[in-house]
Amino acid sequence: MLAELFAVMAPVLIVAGIGYAWARSGQPYPTDFVARLVLNVGTPCLVLSTLSRTEVDAQAFGQMALACVLVSALMGLIGVALSRVMDQDWKVLVPAYLFPNTGNMGLPISLYAFGEAGLALAVAFFLMLSVGHFTLGMILSGAERSWRKLLINPIILSLGAALAVMLLDLQLPRWLANTVNLLGGLSIPLMLITLGVSLASIRVRHIGQGVLLGALRIFCGAGVGWLIGLALDLQPLAHGVLVLQSAMPVAVFNYLFAVRANRSPEAVASLVLCSTLLSFVFLPLLLVWWLPA
Repeated sequence: MLAELFAVMAPVLIVAGIGYAWARSGQPYPTDFVARLVLNVGTPCLVLSTLSRTEVDAQAFGQMALACVLVSALMGLIGVALSRVMDQDWKVLVPAYLFPNTGNMGLPISLYAFGEAGLALAVAFFLMLSVGHFTLGMILSGAERSWRKLLINPIILSLGAALAVMLLDLQLPRWLANTVNLLGGLSIPLMLITLGVSLASIRVRHIGQGVLLGALRIFCGAGVGWLIGLALDLQPLAHGVLVLQSAMPVAVFNYLFAVRANRSPEAVASLVLCSTLLSFVFLPLLLVWWLPA
């Protein structure tokens, strides 16, 4: 079990650590360019290549999409409740609870823990969450106000293409399949390196509050994901992916959106950093509990 767990977490920690060390060494890293490259090119290609080569039936995809919507709705309500109880700005706390890091961390961990089949289900969760994050999330954070720009986001367009390929049982031409597979391979390593760079670049205050709210985000996410999986009677693989994706820490993009909108970026930075550091402790324990001995 320890060897299996190490095989799951080591690539994530090592690659994110490379990004952290790169930033701490003072070397320049074009975060904005890399983020745009991953979002506009790498991730849409990863979505299309993963769903076109992995056997995921429409029912399993639909169940995971529905589970994502239900988990997000409940986490949003938890964020609203905590913002009132703890006297926090709901426009800061609710997006942080709604949108975890299912891309940078969720996809690679799901791949190493559950294989290609698990990655395909994790992509389904990630896609649905991304639709919300890059529409509703940007509106809530104040980072974008134009719905027209949001609807032509490449990730949303790739979702439509991937659904057509999957539901109609289409086969991509070999040249196109090889191209999107090659470009999709950019996403996971660049996501992790950028995560490490972002963690090294974030300066936080209110550490105690960040630890408390970050821990609640992870534990509540795992619990809600587990309950929703039981309610939908998901298969063990899908249930495990759902719990794992739901338990991810606060997404780095929440911090980038807060900086862009100048809306309490220090508070969001604290949530991102503290929840991410806590996840490196909690997620291995979650995998120990879920993965077979």
